[in-house]
Amino acid sequence: MKLRLIFTSLFLIMLDQLIAQEPIAPRQEYLLEKHGHQRLDPYYWLRERDAQPVLDYLEKENDFARAYFNNLEPLVHELLVEFETRIDPNETSAPFIVNGYKYQRRNLAGQDYEQIYRYDQEDKAVLFFDENERAKGKSFYELASWAPSPNNKILAVSEDFKGRRKYEIRFREHGKYLKDVLTETSGSIVWAKDNKTVYYTKKDPETLREYLVYRHQLGTPQSADELVFEEKDDKFSVDISKTITNEYILIYSYSTTTAEIQLLDASSAKALPEVFLTRKAGHLYEVAHHENGFYILSNDNAMNNRILFSKGIPKDLTACQEYIKHDRDVLIEGISVFQDYLLLEERTNGLLKLKLKNLTDGHEKYIDVDGETYFLGLATNDDYSADKIYYVFNSMTTPSRVYSYDLKSSNREVFFEKKLRDPDFSPDNYVSKRVWATANDGTQIPISLVYKKGTVLKKAPLLLYGYGSYGYTIPDVFSPTRISLLDRGFVFATAHIRGCKYLGEEWYQNGKFDKKINTFTDFVNAAEFLGLMGYCDPNRIYANGGSAGGLLMGAIANMAPYLFKGIVSEVPFVDVVTTMLDESIPLTTGEYEEWGDPNDPYYYYYMLKYSPYDNLHQMAYPAMYITSGYHDSQVQYWEPAKYVAKLRSMRSNNEPLIFECNMDAGHGGGSGRSVERLERAKVYAFILGLEEGSTF
Repeated sequence: MKLRLIFTSLFLIMLDQLIAQEPIAPRQEYLLEKHGHQRLDPYYWLRERDAQPVLDYLEKENDFARAYFNNLEPLVHELLVEFETRIDPNETSAPFIVNGYKYQRRNLAGQDYEQIYRYDQEDKAVLFFDENERAKGKSFYELASWAPSPNNKILAVSEDFKGRRKYEIRFREHGKYLKDVLTETSGSIVWAKDNKTVYYTKKDPETLREYLVYRHQLGTPQSADELVFEEKDDKFSVDISKTITNEYILIYSYSTTTAEIQLLDASSAKALPEVFLTRKAGHLYEVAHHENGFYILSNDNAMNNRILFSKGIPKDLTACQEYIKHDRDVLIEGISVFQDYLLLEERTNGLLKLKLKNLTDGHEKYIDVDGETYFLGLATNDDYSADKIYYVFNSMTTPSRVYSYDLKSSNREVFFEKKLRDPDFSPDNYVSKRVWATANDGTQIPISLVYKKGTVLKKAPLLLYGYGSYGYTIPDVFSPTRISLLDRGFVFATAHIRGCKYLGEEWYQNGKFDKKINTFTDFVNAAEFLGLMGYCDPNRIYANGGSAGGLLMGAIANMAPYLFKGIVSEVPFVDVVTTMLDESIPLTTGEYEEWGDPNDPYYYYYMLKYSPYDNLHQMAYPAMYITSGYHDSQVQYWEPAKYVAKLRSMRSNNEPLIFECNMDAGHGGGSGRSVERLERAKVYAFILGLEEGSTF
């Protein structure tokens, strides 16, 4: 105890000395003008990728961050030891079936990346693919996807060696790689039935929009590949997959609000795409193929989706019959088809359920799950004629389990269970619950929270997490690293704010376009509620979010800086207006259907209301730790770099402001589990280091 208090005192002394050495970025005024409105951007020059002044500035920021965390090294080390003690270094995944073979992912002590094993006919596990070998000598490595050919003789893998999400596809046969190399791809791989034809998508080299679908014949150069489809509308991207029946290859053209699917006969190496349902503005749909026809998940006249059926490829929606009606209280998030059953993923009052519908007699049954703060999802299920399905369950207190579920008898069994190495860990030592805050407009905001039993809530610090964009719902999952916070007396909470689909499609629609500010005020109201109602010490609230959740962090820092003792903002989207006006930046045009098009004066001025970079004020800000990846293709490094530079020049206090740009990483941070754990340990150490007098 005394040593830790001494450490805290020394850290606070060091902090005062360190802040005096903050990097200060030079100002170079740059005029931006739109709709007759002018903005001066003194840090626009930081966009000059690879320019020496930019690299020099980033190096100074990284040196400053390094010095800050050097003084927290004992705590970072302590956290890493806890992670290692808690998580099995030889951790394995649940076995799963692909193309009739059983596989399993395994970790090996001392290795950063996974190994994939395949079981032979005697059920003996044989090393199939070693990511560590592929990553050897590389500062970054990601295996995006892998797909065995239908006869299981050739393996196709897509890999990223830089972090820019520009994937290279290679092929391995009898343990040796073929000469074929496909570059500038999005990572998706789909085999035709002939074992030598592969479909893949390519990106625009500048905007990184996925818009081209090619067909490749093994043994031929990529230059000879046949263009199968080109998406010419720059608001749309494309992706590919195969139906569970293996009869069709699907080409998805999609934007945030509209979809179109084309089908290719998987039996023909010369198949031409056939439109399933012609795109119609505002119509989103998905298709699942069954031997008797097609089941269609559609939002046509159904905000929360309904299910349609068509025996063949329909000419239009009028040719489809309604199979499951729309329910305003139930969001159908996804469908999967099997020979005898249709499986629906339904969300009701925020909670996900799995429902099975017998395709012969129409009988329906749910897979029962208890609680209000859990994650439920499908595991790998690629067998059309399966008599069992596999699903995943975990909660904020319980590690992940995979269940096998007998479709006929409804019997379920624990197929695989992750366990922590820590003998003192028990789910019974922790409490999770769901509470509801009240927004400014009276709307009820769901919040999931977890803490250790015995925690005195009114005196406890709180870490509040949020995202709230693109309709993505943050799942209430178990985190083995989070235990290190909970065991130190923290409460952890996730605010399911408007902009996600936790409470259905309408919840999403009320947090986008010109209702985006609801996302930010919901988060502020959630923090206020948790402090006011005694779920934490209101003076010790911390906030965390990444990417669009980083936009959230920037917005709430401007709107309610007094509420938060510290903010961790990871790869944050903070320069909204400038980025959305620059169509040369990756992903910009496709984002218009999420945020609005600032070329329209209405949306330009609405974005200006909340854009974090444009709304920085001369006032006191909470302590902040902000991260970025130099090769980030989603949020360019210069957004957080500019934001930090401007914030340094405007804040009226001297709370820690730490910016770290990983020069070898992309949007997802560094690669390899040791790097991932170090990044999480630093986030926790930053927060714990702000707890004056804390015993950690």
